[in-house]
Amino acid sequence: MLSEPTEPALKSLAEMPLAPIDRQTSLGELAYTSLKEAIVRGEFSAGQKLTVRAVAQALEVSTTPARDAIMRLIGEGALVNAGPKTVIVPPLTKAALDEVTSIRLVLEGLAARIAAEKAPRQLVEQLKALQMQINAELDNRNYSAVLKANKAFHFAIYDTAQMPRLTAMIESLWVRIGPSLNDLYPEFATSRVGVSNHMEAIAGLESADQARVQAAIEKDIRDGYRRLVTRAD
Repeated sequence: MLSEPTEPALKSLAEMPLAPIDRQTSLGELAYTSLKEAIVRGEFSAGQKLTVRAVAQALEVSTTPARDAIMRLIGEGALVNAGPKTVIVPPLTKAALDEVTSIRLVLEGLAARIAAEKAPRQLVEQLKALQMQINAELDNRNYSAVLKANKAFHFAIYDTAQMPRLTAMIESLWVRIGPSLNDLYPEFATSRVGVSNHMEAIAGLESADQARVQAAIEKDIRDGYRRLVTRAD
């Protein structure tokens, strides 16, 4: 059973990357979805502590759905118990990084290739708008916003493949890798490696070149890996 320590264990409530949730459906499910999405987007850093109370206050729910969401994410490996009063976002070991990256290359490469065949024109426009947002936030050094837009960019492509089971598997990998994406910055903001990969993917979608889109996404994953592996335990 998770306890609720009285000492500060997380950022101040004002800095919690969670928004109040709609109460019209299951609060437990909504709390889980909101917390999981924040983890996927890299809103929480690897090693960061969470408490039931802080999550409940940020979502404006009682401690029961917050606790249920945390326990569910512990079961999925997105969070871990690090002590009787501590739940943390787990750091990514090199072994885990190697495994996750290998699987990402296969699954995300496949999704990108299929998406290139099915992509409507509006997807290209959507991705261009997201990339403009990414560029602006890189200039502003607002890396939290960059990560949010980056996640939206990738999953706009993967969703276009119209393979929900494949997308769900990819999302489960991002739950594990998401918190470590914070470690890509500020280096990626300077090199803009990710920007060039995204632009290459957009160009491939415009020309319906499946191999080009797949290669761009795979390169994006590999470039991130080269940075992350220097920080893995």
